Parts: sequence; C-alpha cells; structure tokens
Amino acid sequence: MKVNTGHLTYCTNIHAGKNWSEDFEALKLNFPVIKRSVSADQSFGLGLRLSNEASLELMHAEPFAKFKQWLTENDAYVFTMNGFPYGEFHHTVVKEDVHTPDWTTNDRKEYTLRLFKILLSILPEGMDGGISTSPLSYRHWFKTTETLKQAKETATRNMIEVILELASVYQETGKVLHLDVEPEPDGILETGREFIDWFENDLLVLAIPEFEKTFGMPAEQAEASIKKHLCLCYDVCHFAIGYENHAAVLAELKEKHIQVGKIQISAALKANLNRPADEMETIKETFKTFNEPTYLHQVVALKKNGELLRYPDLPQALDDFNNPDAKQWRAHFHVPISIKEIGLLSSTQDDISEVLDLQKSNPFTSHMEVETYTWEVLPEQLKLPITQSISNELNWVINKLA
Repeated sequence: MKVNTGHLTYCTNIHAGKNWSEDFEALKLNFPVIKRSVSADQSFGLGLRLSNEASLELMHAEPFAKFKQWLTENDAYVFTMNGFPYGEFHHTVVKEDVHTPDWTTNDRKEYTLRLFKILLSILPEGMDGGISTSPLSYRHWFKTTETLKQAKETATRNMIEVILELASVYQETGKVLHLDVEPEPDGILETGREFIDWFENDLLVLAIPEFEKTFGMPAEQAEASIKKHLCLCYDVCHFAIGYENHAAVLAELKEKHIQVGKIQISAALKANLNRPADEMETIKETFKTFNEPTYLHQVVALKKNGELLRYPDLPQALDDFNNPDAKQWRAHFHVPISIKEIGLLSSTQDDISEVLDLQKSNPFTSHMEVETYTWEVLPEQLKLPITQSISNELNWVINKLA
C-alpha cells in the first residue's frame, strides 16, 4: 500500500508452502482478510516470496496468468520479493541451510534471474522492483582466510552477472530492478561496515570493468549503473543485533551514494543482564522458550568493555549464559514488532522506531516490508491468528509513519 514515504507490505515468507500451488492457496486464504484490515480503500502490495520450486512452476503460462488475474481482482500488486530462502522455509530444519545454495553457485544465480523475470512481468508501471538476497554465503562454511576470500570473489562475480542483466533490462525497458543484499549474523557480509567495505573494495573493483566492456560506458557511468542495480536490504533486526548506529550507517550510505533498496521491518529479542540472581534465572528460562530447532538464532552479547561476543546459535549462548563480561544479549529471533516487553525480555522495537523516524524525516527508500516469519515457532503466549498478527504488525507501522 502507498504510505507517505513509499510502499508498505508484508513478506509472504510467513505463509508455509512447499510449492506454488500451496503458496497461492495461502495467499487466497489470508490476503483478502489482511487487506480489509489495513488497506480496504486502496491497492495493497505484496512482498512475494517464492522458493526455487515455486518459481519454476510460476514460469508456466497458465499458473502465471491465473496469478496476474488474481492480483487484478484483489487490487494487489507486487513490487518487492524475498529471494533469500531458496528451498522450503517451514516445517523443516532450516538453520544455516537458509544460505544453500549460496552465491558461489550457478543455482543461486539462475534462481535469482528467474525471480527477476517474474517480477518484471508483474511490476506496475512507474515503480522500481527489488529482490532481497543472501549476503553471499554463510561465513562458518569457510575455515581459512583464503577459502573465505575465494568464496567472496566467486559470489561477487555471480552477483555481477545478475546486475549486468538488470542494467540491460533498464536500457531496453526503462524499468529499474535492483538486487538488495541483506547482511545478517554470520553471513559473509554481517554488518553495515562489512557491506560498505565489500561494495567499495570488491564489488565496484570487479564490476566497473565488466560494465565498461559490456555497455561501452565510462567508469563513472558504470559506477552509477552498479549503484542503481545493487542495493542494501536494511533488515532492522539484523542491524539491531549488531548494536549498529542506524543514523551513522544510513548517513555513510547517503554520502557514498549507495542505495537502500528495502527496509525489512523486523525485531530481535534483547535482555539486560545486570539483574539480581533470581531475575537472571528467569531471563535464562525465558530465552530457552525461544530455543526452537527450525531457524538459526544467533546471539550477540555486548561486553562491559564495549566489545561484542558472537554465538552462532542460541544453545551455545545459553551454555555461556553466566559469562560475567556480558551486560546485554540480543538474539536473532524475529519477534512481533508490535510487542515491546516479553516478561523480563524485550524486543528491539526502539530500533525500528528510530529507523522509521529517519525514513519519515528524510526518506531513503520507497520499499518497506514487515518480515516477522516466525509465527509458527513463537512461544504460545505470543501467538495470535495469522491474519490478525500480520494486520497488527502493519497497522503498527502505519501509525508510526503517520
């Protein structure tokens, strides 16, 4: 839906589906109810998530025609997609395989190009379209500095092939499509700093010569084209987990003319650890209720000396819960953004408010997407019917942006 600073939607990765038929049934069941609650009088956008299998199905003429007709009949449109999870995302153990296949593979590249073909065919006139994606790969798969360096270069070159295609589409049609790289804990690109450094020292260095050769454009024009088609996906949960300074990151991006393709509006768990012993035990027991086996729930602890201590998943953090150097925990668990207090724990809702305030005062993207995908694995006390949960999330954002 159109709001005062751009377009707002929710990511359909919250709907469980193994293939396009199941995805479409979930949309038909849930979307009209959500639209009536948040966007009854205007068109409502979708943040579409397609697995590889679903994308292959939707490339066929008949299901694609039915989907386009459904969009028209339901006053819906698609302007952003989630191309991060390649395979099944619910009812299975995902963990670090959310990166599989990673950007070192041809499979990831071909999947992403297919998603862009679909998006180009349904993108409304006059709008840009973006697809968020993995931050190259999962860093712990690479055990040496050299293998990590090789993976980063291979992944970057595969991304360049995609943005060369997006630049060709722009020259042929005038439509702007952008690949939105999403840093996250334990990705090869984990932080704002790592993303900006990679963009300047790896992506531009490798991509500018390719753009010069392919399009016969000078280096300055090549750089501008790269920055049009390769953007940052600003997942607020992920940046909050790393205790990042949102204003500083966004200011540096603006200074360097690196664009934010999309804000993913999401919240992490956090807790202050300077509590009495009985409260500390309650905090630990509460964190245990979020220790579920489907997704990675990395924890970043803020130490008393200001350094960060990173745990690859919640079980390892719980084993070190009594570390005397830690004064706060933040955990990668997308909790409802409209809830701030969870017993002695809280969410990083304040980070969302800060980012949305920055967006209101000086808009830095036109794409905003609520991405709370953990409804099925939340502790029971936080669960509501899915359409009510999503509507609450969207209405909370609408009120913040008003």
